[in-house]
Amino acid sequence: MEFYHVLNRGINKANVFLDDGDRMRFVRGLYIYNDVNPAPNSVSQKSKWMDNPRERIKLVHIHAWCLMNNHYHILLSPVDDDPANISLFMRKLNMGYAKFFNEKHERSGYLWQGKYKKIVIEHDAQFMYIPYYIHLNPLDFKYKEWRKGGLGQFAEAKDFLDSYRWSSWQDYTGKKNFPSILYKNILRDTLVSKNFQLSEMSKIVTSEKLASDSEYIET
Repeated sequence: MEFYHVLNRGINKANVFLDDGDRMRFVRGLYIYNDVNPAPNSVSQKSKWMDNPRERIKLVHIHAWCLMNNHYHILLSPVDDDPANISLFMRKLNMGYAKFFNEKHERSGYLWQGKYKKIVIEHDAQFMYIPYYIHLNPLDFKYKEWRKGGLGQFAEAKDFLDSYRWSSWQDYTGKKNFPSILYKNILRDTLVSKNFQLSEMSKIVTSEKLASDSEYIET
């Protein structure tokens, strides 16, 4: 099984999530578009989570994700190790959301900076680190010093992460948030427990680990 860190951001670094309605619509897309069958004509952020009770056939396994104001991060792997599944899923996800966003906010033109960036996870060290990196991203809203290992106290930052619902963090730490999106079989055994995750994340935000991981930094 190959793992990929997939990310994209708004054109000219513009915000692509302006309110919780936008965020909910994108999260809903993570579920609805993860299907080999054609996407429904309309995917509302207000309608029921599951519009069609038919059996879905997934394109990818989503292991972790996070939404920021102008970009997103997803850790995924293609079902049946078929890289074409990633291309189809990401095309449906990005195009579907762009159509929704442009209609809602009465704009036209490109929403995303370009084709999504796809980074293959080649080493065990990367695989162990990237879920923490994805879940730490929301600290940019209040504690940007974490990226330079300059966050002295992690307690307040931890509380902020616990309150941020637009990532898979809560689903891996005992609170059901959007569990139907995730394929938790792999990371559940790797991340072990909330206390273990917090211990590892504390090491990251109080060290200079990110100095060698600039390829993951999305500003």
